[in-house]
Formats: sequence, C-alpha cells, structure tokens
Amino acid sequence: MDRHKLLIGEMLRLSSRNFRVKPVRAALTILGMSVGFGVVLFLVSLGYGLQYILIGNLVTTQDSLVTMEAAYSNETNLTFSTKAVADLRSLPNVAEVVPIADVPSGEVSQSGVGRPAVVDIQIIEPAYFRLSGTAPTLGTVYSTSSPGVVLTSQALALMGLPTTTASFAYTVNLVVNYEDALRATTTQTKSVSDLPIVGIISDDTKAAEALIPPDAVALQPTFYQSVLVKANSVDSVEKVRNELTDRGLIVSARVDLVNQARQITNIITIVLGVFGITALFVSAIGMFNTMIVAFMERTYEVGVLKSLGASDADVRNLFLLEAAMMGFLGGAGGVAIGFLTGQGINLALNIFATHMGGKAFTLFITPLWFVGLTIVLAIIIGVISGAWPAYRASQLSAKEAFLQR
Repeated sequence: MDRHKLLIGEMLRLSSRNFRVKPVRAALTILGMSVGFGVVLFLVSLGYGLQYILIGNLVTTQDSLVTMEAAYSNETNLTFSTKAVADLRSLPNVAEVVPIADVPSGEVSQSGVGRPAVVDIQIIEPAYFRLSGTAPTLGTVYSTSSPGVVLTSQALALMGLPTTTASFAYTVNLVVNYEDALRATTTQTKSVSDLPIVGIISDDTKAAEALIPPDAVALQPTFYQSVLVKANSVDSVEKVRNELTDRGLIVSARVDLVNQARQITNIITIVLGVFGITALFVSAIGMFNTMIVAFMERTYEVGVLKSLGASDADVRNLFLLEAAMMGFLGGAGGVAIGFLTGQGINLALNIFATHMGGKAFTLFITPLWFVGLTIVLAIIIGVISGAWPAYRASQLSAKEAFLQR
C-alpha cells in the first residue's frame, strides 16, 4: 500500500479532533495541568519576591555592595585620626573613604522655640548615604551646596515635631559637645544655628540621631569612631578587607549579608519549587492517563488512517502533536493562574499596607524567563506523557486496530 505524509493542516485538524469530541475530558486535563503549573509559577514568584525584598533592603545603592565598615574593637578604645583616614585613602584598590564622627549627648532644638532634646550627632560627609545605602524615608540628603540636617523619627518626636514632610518647614539649632580621643571628657562645645531639616529616617529601631555635614560646624572633628571604605570593584573587596583586618580592624561588608541572604532565599525558592513540582507531577500523571484512554478509544481511527495510507510516523506524530497542544494549553493556563493569583495578592497586600499607613511592596515577582520556561516545560511534559501512547498507536497495523475496536 502506498504511504504518504500527512500535511500540517491535516495533522492539526486530526490532532484537535479529541478537543471537539471529548471537550469536557480535554478541559479537565488541561485544567489539571494548569493548576500544577500555576502552583509552580506561584511559589517560584513568591521565592523571587522574598529575595527581592530581602536583598533590596540590604542593597539600596550599587556602591554599598562594595563598601565595608571598619572600626576598632571597643576594648582597644582606639579611634581614627585624620592622618589614619588619609592613609586608608592611599591604600591600593580603595576608591573612597568616608569617616564617621559620632558625637554623643548633643542637643537639638527647634529654632527659636522649645527645649533642646538630647540626641547623638553624627558628622559625616554626604557620600556616606551613597556608600552605606542609607536613604531618608522622606525628603533627601544634604549636599555641599545644600546644607541641612537629617533626623530620625525618634529625634523629631523628642522635639515635638511631626514625622512627616511638614517638618521640612522648620529649622533647628544644634549643640555639638566634642570629646577627647579617649571619649572621656568634653573638650569644646560648638553651636550650629538655623539648619534646615531636609530628610527624615522613619525607622523606629534607630535611636534619636541627627546627621549633619562637616561644613555645618566651625570646628572639624579630630578623630573618628569608624570609617566606610569603598573598594574599586567587587573583585577587590576581599583584598581591601584583608588589608583592613591586618591593621587590627573589625570589618563588616554588606556583600557578606547579601550572599547570606541570597543563600537563604535560594533555599526557600528550591523548597517552594519542590512543592510545586510535586503538584506538577500529579498533573502529569493525569495527562498521561488521558492520553492512554484516548489511545484505547481511537484504535479504530488508527486503523482507518493506516488503511488509507497513513504511515507509522504520521500516527505517532498525531498523538504527539495532540499531547503537545494539551501541554501548551496547560502551561499557558498555569501562567495565567499563577501570575494573576500573585498579582491579586500583591494588590490586596498593598491596599492593606497603605490603609495601615505603611509602604506598598511587591511580594510576588514573576521573571519573564521563567514564564517562557514554564511554557516550554509544559510542552515537553505533554510530549513525554503522550510518547508511549503514540508509540503503541504507531505500531498497530490496520488489521489489529480493527480487531481491537
């Protein structure tokens, strides 16, 4: 008997016939696949969202990723002199050094009215915010051209000022009580008048602090408690860290926290993915069962096709194409279910957070590459599920197919 290859249009029409003849069974199979893939996408999106939230809070600027904070241990009672800071700036692989002068028991008060509140005053350059990854919740940071003060919410509360943008209309006076290098006695006291409030750090875990630029005070600090050291690149972080530790400094790098956070979130994502794959495996079994039943019900159809000249490859491809179409629809449905569910929860959480006075955030993040991977994986699983029925169908002769009807 002459054999001929079925055309693409004929293949598609015959492969989709089961969707028309058994629509309920096909729909339920696709729904089962969609739920499985939807669970996978939903859980992986949750894992990516948690990673984004955690690491995003650790790395607010690119420079903070290659910046280390260095200080002497409290037991040594050592500090950094201006010469020591200059020496650090001359080290190889060091791009920037920002010294931090922490002046405890300073005073801040609203200009012209109110009693002063006791706060910690930090005298730091504007680059501190960029290197440390610290940013005011409201307002902006000060600069050389625009001097000002950044206050924590605790400091504003002590002065009786609101922790909102309304405080930007006020100016403050500060009293800086300088200590000697041993932090034992106060050496000099300097006042700063009418410094505008430019930023607010709304973090209740932070103590009452006032951050001011060095240019705001007439007397510059003679020593610093700690420094921020920025490496030239990520590859240079370890070299700079080793140089600092060799000098007896205690060094903490934000990149370490990021790596630890990434390890934790990767484990969480893997665990969530295992749960999702379990649901997907159950769905794949359901699809395999559907293809087996379809094969058993269509032996007569296979016999007709074989008697009309369809080749073994034609019959095999018909079943594989049907399985691939079912897998594609299941994957597309899973993407829709997982994505829409995640976005719905994001919307609900943001509405709730905004209503409670918090900040909006995104808990579910779906990477585009994973959407494409989901569709491809769905098609592959569909083809695998239909491989054995397709092989059995291709091996049937026309006579065997008619006898098994």
